Amino acid sequence: MGALRDLNITQQVGLLFLALFGVLALVTIVEVGRTIRDLSPELQERHEQFKRDLRAVWWGAVIFWISWVLGAIVATLLFGLVSFIAFREFITLTQTRRADHRGLLLAFFFVLPFQFVLAGSQRLDLFTVFIPVYVFFAIPVISAIGNDPQRFLERTSKIQWGIMVCIYGMSHAPALLLIDLPEYEGRGAFLVFYLVVVVACAQIAQEFATRRLRRRPVARAISRSFSWRAWAIGAGVAAFVGALLYWATPFKPIPALVMGLIAGGTGTLGEFVMKALKRDAGVRSWGGKASVTGAVGLLDRVAPLCFSAPVFFHAVRWYFGL
Repeated sequence: MGALRDLNITQQVGLLFLALFGVLALVTIVEVGRTIRDLSPELQERHEQFKRDLRAVWWGAVIFWISWVLGAIVATLLFGLVSFIAFREFITLTQTRRADHRGLLLAFFFVLPFQFVLAGSQRLDLFTVFIPVYVFFAIPVISAIGNDPQRFLERTSKIQWGIMVCIYGMSHAPALLLIDLPEYEGRGAFLVFYLVVVVACAQIAQEFATRRLRRRPVARAISRSFSWRAWAIGAGVAAFVGALLYWATPFKPIPALVMGLIAGGTGTLGEFVMKALKRDAGVRSWGGKASVTGAVGLLDRVAPLCFSAPVFFHAVRWYFGL
């Protein structure tokens, strides 16, 4: 640990990415070896799902690395692009009317870029209230100008909710990457890495617990697999992993454990909420081969991060009194 602390910031972050890509390469090699074996139809389906998830992790890791290498501007642009695609998927699978087009144009071409400009420029005071306050009042006004009262509240709420999850939630990733903390300048990449790892571990642990434990679904009509016991196990694993990774954060072990619990717990709850939205839209996933909307399934994969990133970001700010 002393040798690691003696490295400069660039070397430390470089070592982080070397370890990340090394682990992904090892998992990919093992996965390629598994493709040679003959699997049952059920295992084959799980294998294909794992391959899609692994491919998504590779893309996420590459975007994460490019964001750090090319600096704040490129990081903001890349996360903004991810937010744009996710918001597009959300809108394509929700019902809107002609009168909503003004509000959607405002969301896509003003709210989204402006929110990420605020994140990249670290104007945190306006960044934290721009969407929850100003945009939430502006969207209903713009929609009302469209002169269509039919299902007005439902339509407006869908747009507001999509903006909150896909734009506001995702914008906290570059904000976390660029945040300046006392005696932690330039190490925001470690915080993003910490967040992604604990959220991923929470999801994996919850999925494993769901398969092993007797199911007691909380909301059977939404998800037959989500239970409080499985959620608690996932959040507990996230807390444990967070405590193990305290060395990569500005926290001591106990605060790191609490932060892992917060991030992992909110991430899995976010995934549960998105399942409810998918049920309401009448689809199994936001993308895939059966999709006719142009969706690519990105929202499925980033939804836990969209929920956990703002909670984690503001918990960090509260902890340091920023």
